This record gives sequence, structure tokens and C-alpha cells, in this order.
Amino acid sequence: MQVAGEPGRFSIPEPQFEVQVIDDRVSIGYGLAIGDVNGNGRPDILLADKNQIVWYRNGDWQRFVIAENLTEFDNVCIAARDITGDGQVEVAVGAQWNPGETSDQERSGSVHYLIRPDDPTELWDVVTLPHEPTVHRMRWVRTEQGRYSLVVVPLHGRGNVGGEGEGVQVLAYLPPENPRDPWEMILLDASLNMTHNFDVISHEGDSGEFIFIGGRQGVVTIQPYDGKWVSETAQSLRGVDRGIGEIRHGTLGGIDFLTTIEPMHGNEVAVYLLGDEPERHQLDDSLHQGHALAAADLLGLGIDQIVAGWRNPDPEGKVGIKLYVPLDESGTRWEMYLVDDNTMATEDLVIADLDGDGRPDIIAAGRATGNLIIYWNKTQNGSK
Repeated sequence: MQVAGEPGRFSIPEPQFEVQVIDDRVSIGYGLAIGDVNGNGRPDILLADKNQIVWYRNGDWQRFVIAENLTEFDNVCIAARDITGDGQVEVAVGAQWNPGETSDQERSGSVHYLIRPDDPTELWDVVTLPHEPTVHRMRWVRTEQGRYSLVVVPLHGRGNVGGEGEGVQVLAYLPPENPRDPWEMILLDASLNMTHNFDVISHEGDSGEFIFIGGRQGVVTIQPYDGKWVSETAQSLRGVDRGIGEIRHGTLGGIDFLTTIEPMHGNEVAVYLLGDEPERHQLDDSLHQGHALAAADLLGLGIDQIVAGWRNPDPEGKVGIKLYVPLDESGTRWEMYLVDDNTMATEDLVIADLDGDGRPDIIAAGRATGNLIIYWNKTQNGSK
């Protein structure tokens, strides 16, 4: 899809999204995940809300409670993925969100694996696992075919004050055959003393997945060796050394990139074109408390676009979501489109094709706006 007479420049279809409010009583909406909960082949929405873990059934979007009142303080994160191959997601969550307490693990942080009942609309059993204080983000990561680990990243290193002190203990939890048995835990990294988010990227072939973690000192990468995690083998990504809040990986044809929100809870959206020396391009500096980020091909261009959401009113007094579209495969020129204009104070967002039409949709949750919204992708692109 390129403009005639302008080699390399894309003909960008007008982005079109249809809004559907799924829930207007969200308390926090701090963590979102997508996966098939009931095994019917359709992706459902999972949400870590203030004191409940819930899922919304694809189609009628009825809300069901998975677990509630896990800890004294709020739920903060959720990981959902089919790690057994049975067509249904396994779910883990983080709670006891108390970021000011970085030492006392009884008062800060928790990790729980949830065991599904025969009827997933009923409450699930809870297995509580060891943890570090300030648990903040988690994802299921594949180390080799059919084997997965739960990677958990706290916000702070243990005992830190004001983001200074010990390194964040990034841990991989290896699930046993019986999830009620003890889980093996491997320390993956402790080089960042404050982190905020991370992304999981597939390797070519069957060598598993690897991780980009964004933190106060920049970005570190972690990958398994011979299909297994090896303790503390993280490497800093040279040339990316600014404080980073959100991080996602994307592709521009033959170029890989990282997109970031900087600094933590920051105002800037940036792109790093990866290579021997990453090349930074700033796309925006007008966000206020940028807190959600994604990269995907929503417009059918064959390369990824970037979606960013913020949660506090910007200089125009608005919250919302923006879409950034590359004008060509160089990644040096981008165009911005507004997806949400002041109805979503974004805590988290994810991208998924919920209706199977081949067009990825945007799903976002907001605390200040108290809502969960699907932005159905109705863009008429080249694949339609």
C-alpha cells in the first residue's frame, strides 16, 4: 500500500474505531489480559480490578468473578496464556499493591496462581506463591516448545527508597505438574533498581522467547540458553539509557523497533530503531501520566503502528488514546491519530482481534473514568 509517485510512502487508510463500553463500573482496571477462558475458541477479556479478578465472556460480555479479596491492598497485574495446550488460559495474578513499602513482603506484593473449576464462571481456587515486595508486572514466557515460566517483575528493589538502592529481583517461576506443589524460582536479573513494564518477543525457530525490560536505567534483555533460564544473564541494550515506563517491540518490515513512554509515567512517546546503534525518534511529548502502550498492525499496512494511552489530563485538559502511524518503512516519519478523545483515563490497554475479522481491536481500562471499552477496528484496509 504505497502512494503512486512517492516511493516507499504508504497510503494510509483513515483509522476508524467503533466504541463499545463493556463495563462502566471499573474501580481501577490496572491490568488487562486476553485469552480463551471457557474453551470455545473465542478470546475473552480478563481484568485485574481493585479487589476482584474478573473475566468478560466474548459475545455477550457478561462479567464473571474469578477471585476476590486476595489481599488487604489492591490487585495490580494479571497474566493469562494457554500453557498446557488444552485451549484454555492459565491465569496468574499479582496483588497487595503497596509500592511505598519496599521491604516487608507481608505488607507489599503477592503472587497467586488460580486453578480453574470445571465451570470457569465460578470462583477459582487460589495458590499463593513466594514473592518480592512491590510486585508490579507479570507475563507467561515460553522457554522452549511446550514449556512456560511465569516471569514476575517488581517495581522496586527490596528496601529501596525513592528509586535508589538494591536491584529489582526479576524472577521466573517454573510451574510444577501439580500447581499446589512448590514452584522452582530462578533469579533472572537484578541490574535495574526501578522498573515499570516489560515485553515478550518470540525467537525464530524453537528457541523460545526473550524479554525486554524497561526501567530507570534504560532497557535490559533476557533470553533463555538451551531452552532454560540461566540466572542473571541480562544484558543492557546499548544506546537506550533513559528512564522508561512502558516498552513494546514492533517491526517495520526489515527493521525491529522498541517503542517507549518516557520517563516513568511520562509525557513522551519514542521509537528506537534497533541496530548496532539504536536510533531514537520522539513521536509525542504531550501525554500526562502515559501508562499504556502497544505495537501492532491495525491498519493492514504490513508493518506495526503504535497505540499509547495516558491517564491524567494533558495540556488540553483531556485523557485518551492515540495511534501513531509510520509513513514509510524507514521509521523516521510518523503521523498521529486520536482514537479516544477524553473518555478513557488509560491504566492499561491491549490489542487483540476479538471478532475474528482479521482487524486487531483495542481494549482499554480506565481508573479515573471507571470504564472498560472495546474500540472495534472498522478501518477499511488493503486486506478487506
